Amino acid sequence: MRKIKKEKLRLKSQHFSWKEFFWTFIVLSTLTAGQALIYDAYLSVENVPPQYIFGITGYWIIVAFIFCLFTARQKYKTFDKPMRKLSEAAKQVAEGDFSVYLEPLHIADKKDYVDVMFGDFNKMVEELGSIETLKNDFISNVSHEIKTPLSVIHSYAMALQKVDLSPTLRTEYTDTIISASQKLTTLVINILKLNKLDNQEINHVPEPFDLCRQLCDCALTFENSWEEKNIGFVADIEDRAIIRADESMLEIVWLNLLSNALKFTAPGGTITLSQTSDKDTITVTVADTGCGMDEETMKHIFDKFYQGDTSHSGEGNGLGLALSLRVIELVGGAITVRSEPDQGTTFTVKLKVEK
Repeated sequence: MRKIKKEKLRLKSQHFSWKEFFWTFIVLSTLTAGQALIYDAYLSVENVPPQYIFGITGYWIIVAFIFCLFTARQKYKTFDKPMRKLSEAAKQVAEGDFSVYLEPLHIADKKDYVDVMFGDFNKMVEELGSIETLKNDFISNVSHEIKTPLSVIHSYAMALQKVDLSPTLRTEYTDTIISASQKLTTLVINILKLNKLDNQEINHVPEPFDLCRQLCDCALTFENSWEEKNIGFVADIEDRAIIRADESMLEIVWLNLLSNALKFTAPGGTITLSQTSDKDTITVTVADTGCGMDEETMKHIFDKFYQGDTSHSGEGNGLGLALSLRVIELVGGAITVRSEPDQGTTFTVKLKVEK
């Protein structure tokens, strides 16, 4: 009962209006002038009895009343009732309920604009529900990723308070705290970068630069790491390839792809960085002989915080590929991945050459 009262308070007009009835009566009564003209052609007005005039007036009153009721019912059935359902559903969505679904009024072959509107509304609610789920998952993942290094820092900081701690253990605990704090810093920086990229708050200033030089510089960043793991590194890069893009943004892509290749390649394996170009496109490929991925993992590798191989979860936070994908989308490029379990992984990035 309270719900019905609230709904009435929100509605400011009813289905039947006396004003509408009055004007309908005036219009229909005016139309009787045509009937009077027809009668006047055969019968003089003086010969029309008063009873007939009153009778015809009453008749048109009844016709106007029935007509208004009929049109009000038709309007209610075809417009007001569906709009009330839509209004109530929109109110539920506004209150945070994304499980709302509006059934179409007609079968697929007889859809009208209201059915199409219901379908669009259902699609909108589904998308809003997905966004809400992604937001909740994002908050949950961020909380988990931040909680882990904070717990490590707290635990080892408490351990450092022991007076009788040996210098060796003190150094080990300090190194662990530094490592955890660096991971936390990297996580926060990546989250901020991703947020700025998603909201397009980073000024994307395309400038011409040598992509080959950038690839070499990024590869040399990991030189000590691949030597420590005894990983072979093969580079097949052109002498020069000028591209017009944001240099600092593309650097994020190459560092993440090379870092992932290094992380998932076992000692004795090989990482191959290759680059080719034609008049329209520059293609960069990062391939490794690592553990590879199955089809299910490949479907989610660009999702935020997703880590297919949990054995390496301590070495990253699952944001690198999400960042890389967003950067490539912003510069108008494309990225694909090819992989098989135990057969390695190949990432291919295609960038357009602006003339």
